[in-house]
Formats: sequence, structure tokens, C-alpha cells
Amino acid sequence: MPEIMLNSLVTLIVVVDPVGLAPLFVALTRGIPERQRRIQAVRGVALGTAILLVFAFVGDALLAALGIGLPAFRIAGGVLLFLVAVDIIFGRPSNVRPTPEDEPGTHEDVAVFPLAIPLIAGPGALATVLLYTGGADAGETAVFLGVLLFVLALTLVSLLLAPRIMGIFGESGSDVFSRVLGVLLAALAVQFVLDGVIESLPG
Repeated sequence: MPEIMLNSLVTLIVVVDPVGLAPLFVALTRGIPERQRRIQAVRGVALGTAILLVFAFVGDALLAALGIGLPAFRIAGGVLLFLVAVDIIFGRPSNVRPTPEDEPGTHEDVAVFPLAIPLIAGPGALATVLLYTGGADAGETAVFLGVLLFVLALTLVSLLLAPRIMGIFGESGSDVFSRVLGVLLAALAVQFVLDGVIESLPG
């Protein structure tokens, strides 16, 4: 249980990136009144949480309906997370996460897009949810869901305090933090691939 808790915590913090969302959220909501910004932060996190929880509970049924085995999904999910980790480590914009330049702060409502999807409940987060809940027992699933809700709560706090976080860490501090955790995510992604390969081997 402690291993699942620690691994899922690191993975979700890197993939969802609560601290890294702060500068993006500030850019996306530039010019929006403070009260409206807070409402959009709450709505965005609530929608993202709902999407991730739905995937947590119907993930196995979805894979079964598509005829996808868990080992295959572990390999595919591991590869996807590894690509995200490489982008984070080298400071490249990821194809699964828009940058402030891609979505300028001219949108009146960013809660659904791009905040909830794909910034919070993006491909990396959805893959992580299915990887940790697929084939897991009730205890492991409960631990993961607790970690998931904790990270999403951190995300909400980060968005609500986004201007202050930008003042404390700045873009450089946020980049350093993200890249260190990106290395850990790369290692976990490789482990997912290895687990999938081992599970797919006969015997």
C-alpha cells in the first residue's frame, strides 16, 4: 500500500502538475475579474475530478468493451507517460498540454476547455487513472482514489492562489521542480512498460 501511495502521488503530481498550472491559469484568465477567476477555477477542477472519477470506475469495463487487455494498456500508457516526461525534462511544450500562447486569455470561460480538458483530465491523467485502477483490488483502488482527490485538492488551491505562487516560485522555480519530477515520471513510465511486457509473456 505505501508503495502504491507514493508511486501514484508522484505520477499524479507530475502529470496534473498543480504548481505548473498556476502560470497557465494566470495567462488563460488574464483580464478576468478575481471573483470570476475563482469560479472558473472551482468549476474546472470539479469537472476534471468528475471525468477522472468516471474513468476510475468504468475503466475496466471500457477496456473490456474495446477488447484491450490490461498488459497492452500498461505498455501504451507507459509509453504515453514517458513521452510526457521527456517533454517535461527538456522543457518542450507537450502535445497533450497547450501553452499560454496556444490559448490566449481572451476566452470568457476556460473552465471546461482548456482547464478541465486537457489541462487537468488530459490523456496523461486518464492513462494514469486506468493504469492504477485496472485490475486493482478494492483496497488499492481506495488508496489511489484518496491520492487522486488529494492532488486535485492541491490543484484547486494552486489555481486559487495562482498569482501568489507566481510571485513566490516564479517561472524558473516552477521549471526546476517540474523537471526533477519529470525524471521520476520517466522511471515510473518505464516500469509500467516492463510490467505490461512481463504480464503478456506466457506463464
